[in-house]
Amino acid sequence: MNLPAASSEGVDSVARFDPRGFRNVLGTFTTGVTIITTRAEDGQPIGLTANSFNAVSLDPPLVLWSIAKNALSRAAFEHSGHWAVHILSADQQALSDRFAQRGTDKFAGVACENGAGGVPMLVGCCARLQCKTSFLYEGGDHLILVGEVLAYDSSDAAPLVFQAGRYAVATRKAAPLSLSADTSSDAGPTYSENFLGYLLWRSFHQFQRAVRLRVSEAGLSMMEYYALCALVVQDGRTLEEVNAFTGLTGELVDEQTVAQLTAKHLIQHTSSLADRLYLTDAGRDKTLHLMAAGMAKEADVLDKLGYWEALSLKNLLKQLIVHTDAGQPHPWDKLPTH
Repeated sequence: MNLPAASSEGVDSVARFDPRGFRNVLGTFTTGVTIITTRAEDGQPIGLTANSFNAVSLDPPLVLWSIAKNALSRAAFEHSGHWAVHILSADQQALSDRFAQRGTDKFAGVACENGAGGVPMLVGCCARLQCKTSFLYEGGDHLILVGEVLAYDSSDAAPLVFQAGRYAVATRKAAPLSLSADTSSDAGPTYSENFLGYLLWRSFHQFQRAVRLRVSEAGLSMMEYYALCALVVQDGRTLEEVNAFTGLTGELVDEQTVAQLTAKHLIQHTSSLADRLYLTDAGRDKTLHLMAAGMAKEADVLDKLGYWEALSLKNLLKQLIVHTDAGQPHPWDKLPTH
């Protein structure tokens, strides 16, 4: 790595230093998110969100964090002698936002326990460390607090992560994985096992395999099943409205499909395809049983991937849908009342 040579212009180079740019550079370093709590002299609970937490030593067990010198709670942390570090879990983003605000009752309605020195301890975190202040250091516009860890506890929850000014969810990175024993490809570097289209196509069809088998055993085609699913989400759609969703498959529900579902007593309508389609009781019951196969597959995926990895996968897929959306409605979009 080639680093730029140090400037020889002395004070002039300091004058041109860009604080905002420096902050952006620091933001590229991914951190966890913590809430630090203490108790003021009058007994009032104090807390704030911080990502400056770091380990210092194992023997003795020391950790540090820093607080802005102009922070309203600086005096409380500086003089209390005890404080607690809460490493937040991925589902505590709202709590992080609350403790990052000024001028609010941050502890209102928040479950707490008492820690060392009477410090309030939040619940549901990845980890909690109860600390006694060992050293205070000046650090520019911040005060650095180094504390001895008196006690700690932890859970297996995934941590909340902060990177470049945004929250994120951390997932465990697996060892390098190859889907095929033969990693060479005659198709060139653009089409390989890392090609997104292939990964999406294969994972979808593998995920849907159990559903397809159940649908076939029920004597239905996949287009018939898709039409029934659209009506389960919201009954009384027109054929055109049903096709707004099923059209993503590249096929449309036609008059023959409607006639087949009607003959099987799964849907009903009045006189023409311009009328709205409704599930019969038998149609709703059959569709819900078939959809249960998909739910069972999702439960299996959650068990194998882990809950937070599955949550990250869903988040990425939602982003992919947003970035590739051609304007098709979602099945859950409410239709005008009729």
